[in-house]
Amino acid sequence: MKNRGHSDYEGKQAHIRKLKTPRIETWKNQYPEKNYAINFEIPEFTCICPKTGLPDFAVIRIEYIPDIDCIELKSFKYYINFYRDIGIFHEHTVNKILEDFVNACKPRWASVSGEFNSRGGIKTTVSAQYKRK
Repeated sequence: MKNRGHSDYEGKQAHIRKLKTPRIETWKNQYPEKNYAINFEIPEFTCICPKTGLPDFAVIRIEYIPDIDCIELKSFKYYINFYRDIGIFHEHTVNKILEDFVNACKPRWASVSGEFNSRGGIKTTVSAQYKRK
């Protein structure tokens, strides 16, 4: 079987790490000496398939252990809604969210997972973690 498709995707995601997203704001944690987890679930996440231009739907789950700063939810909602018009692979979606999240609040630990609806009969779940050294 001929390997089709790889060249169809060449260059479509080269801009993702430099993508200018809305700013994620934070607020000061009043319990920085404690290890406690904060969980977010975004059940109606949408982005665009960079190949077909059709919408992709997912549940995004974020868990983190804050340090000095916590994520402010209103700004995070604007950040998440930004993706509705962005053509992005599932794998890049999860890693870009994690990267921006970590840059915003510098947590002790964070995990982002995306459970994407079936596409062509295949359901995809992608997860990525960060642990401060």
